[in-house]
Amino acid sequence: MGIKITPKKTAKKPVKKEPASFMNKLRVILFKTFLWFIGLSVFLVVFFKFVPVPITPLMAIRVIENKVAGKEIYFSHDWEPLENISVNLQKAVIASEDGTFLIHNGFDFVAMQKAYKSNERGRRIKGGSTISQQTAKNVFLWQGRSYIRKGLEAYFTVLIEVIWGKERIMEVYLNSIEMGDGVYGAQAAAEHWYRKDAANLTPLQAAGIAAILPNPRKFTATSSSSYINNRKTKILRVMRTIGKIEY
Repeated sequence: MGIKITPKKTAKKPVKKEPASFMNKLRVILFKTFLWFIGLSVFLVVFFKFVPVPITPLMAIRVIENKVAGKEIYFSHDWEPLENISVNLQKAVIASEDGTFLIHNGFDFVAMQKAYKSNERGRRIKGGSTISQQTAKNVFLWQGRSYIRKGLEAYFTVLIEVIWGKERIMEVYLNSIEMGDGVYGAQAAAEHWYRKDAANLTPLQAAGIAAILPNPRKFTATSSSSYINNRKTKILRVMRTIGKIEY
């Protein structure tokens, strides 16, 4: 009778899983960061559709700049609903900053093309940014000319055009932009330059505020230079062509 020899079973070695590569981990991190950014940005835009913007990055930067330079820190910012801001000022900023504000979808490609061609020739003119783009930049971003910031500006511009609409964009714009050294928003500007409420600005006074927007820390809305007075005249002329504003 033969003897059957059963081979001894050897324990199988566990198969080691190869650790995820660095690139795979990086992709996961970037994807999660992207989702967080989208979620947070949409949340903030929806939030500020209903809540006044208390402070912008530029306001904080100006305070820090003055502090570092040893200058007196002056900060004036009073939020007012759009119905409490003179329609004259609304027309003035449209005439000065963005003539197609009421009809474009956030971008004025004709103005952008003109600005690009002018920059190629080495000339300095008003940029092609719309009121919507300026609002997106002022509320959510930092100052600068990098491609990253311009890309984010375009992204936030689309968001506020879709979620806010023109009326809210104008309201936030007129309550947030720099209108003097340490002066932010229509109400603060009206009090600073003319000692009155924003609701009572005359066409000339509104044009005076709009005229200094290219550099509100350098120019003055009252006792103005000939350059600003010429801008006021041009803005007033365009304002007369703007009919009733309907958002």
